[in-house]
Parts: sequence; C-alpha cells; structure tokens
Amino acid sequence: MNEPLLRFDSVSKTFGSATGGVRAARSVNFSLHSGRALAIVGESGSGKTTCARMAMLEYLPTSGRVLFKGEPTAGRRGRDLAAYRQAVQMIFQDPFASLNPAHTIAYHLKRTLRLHRPDIRAIDLDAAVLEQLAGVKLDPALVAPKYPHELSGGQRQRVNIARALSARPQVLVADEPTSMLDVSVRLGVLNLLNEMKTTRNLGLLYITHDIATARYVAEEIAVMYSGQIVEWGDCGAVIDNPQHPY
Repeated sequence: MNEPLLRFDSVSKTFGSATGGVRAARSVNFSLHSGRALAIVGESGSGKTTCARMAMLEYLPTSGRVLFKGEPTAGRRGRDLAAYRQAVQMIFQDPFASLNPAHTIAYHLKRTLRLHRPDIRAIDLDAAVLEQLAGVKLDPALVAPKYPHELSGGQRQRVNIARALSARPQVLVADEPTSMLDVSVRLGVLNLLNEMKTTRNLGLLYITHDIATARYVAEEIAVMYSGQIVEWGDCGAVIDNPQHPY
C-alpha cells in the first residue's frame, strides 16, 4: 500500500500534570490512506475525539508523532501550518453550532474559498459557491442566500461538508458527523461521505460511537478503550469476529 496520508506514531496525550493528569490517549498507532476510511470507535471518554483534535493540530501530543505524508507536523508555522490546515479539514458533530448564524451559507463558503483557494478570482467566487453546493446535492440557488437556521440539520451538515471540500483537502476528519441528525437523513450524509472519499481520493478519519455507521463508511476500524486502541483491522472482520473482550 502507498505511504499513509496521516500516521500516528506512538501518540499519547495527557491533560494536566504527568503524574496526576488524565491520560486521554496512550501510545496510539494508526495509518490513514488515500481513498480509504478508518473508523475510530469507542464509548464517550475513550479518547477518540482527542485523537481527532490531535490530527487537526488543535491538541499537540504529549509524546509520539503525528505525521503527514511521512513528515512530522510538530513545529509547523506560517505557510507550512496554513498548508496543513488546507490539506486536513474537519466536519464537526453539531451542524448548527459550526455555522455562524449571522451569515448566509454563501458567506461561509466564500470565506473558505478566499482563505484556501487563491487561484479563484473574486469575480468567480459566486459561481464557485454554487458549484460546491451542487457537489453535495443541495439546490445552489435555493440554499446559498439562506441563513443556517433556515435549513434542516441534514442540509446544514451538507453545507459543512461542502465548506470542508471547498479547500480541496486530502484528509477529512469527521467527528460524529451524523450523531445529531435524524435517523431518516443519516444515510444520505453517509452516502455523500462515501462518494466524496472515492471520487476525490480522500482519506477519511471517521470518529463515532456507532458501529453500524462505521461499518457502512469504513474499510478499517480501530476500537478505543480507556485511551488505547485495543483492536484494529478490517472493519467487517473486527466486527464479526472481535478478539478483545471490550
């Protein structure tokens, strides 16, 4: 298999002092490849969201290394950090809280395009916004001028996906992206993530407590318990024939 896009090399994270703090992640190792999805599953407090935030460089590891295309991410500054921010984009759990209620959907997408797509001329931004919305199966003319509260939860999450994709990332980190959505619209969002992963050759790091959605989206699965990965492998094999008591 080709070199991983994203790799955790014995990554640990402790909050507080080394002796009396909380060990949220302990010696975590995994690799994420282009065109594939890795699901990190576990109960609340298992450390899966901590791993997602370390992948985004929101948290820095206490020990170990987070590598992108074989290069360490520690110490990135300026343009190097901006390039990483473009390459690794996040889809948040709450589709409403992650959008500014004071601005239209067009504003949210234009802001991302201005930040990460300097190749797009100012006069072409409106057309680019419509293209991004159409790409996530939303009606561009209808959705672009609306505010977040005027959309359903599923529509808002599609907007968040469009915003992430507009940066042309190589990795998507999706933290419980369907947990706050109605059951009736979850499948549509999962299908969209699968389609984007395949057509754009993205690496998808999918964080969830829902094993059923993990199986639907991911080729590989890592099961976290108490900050450690206790089982990792082919998604179907791990779910159908688990080897660890947890």
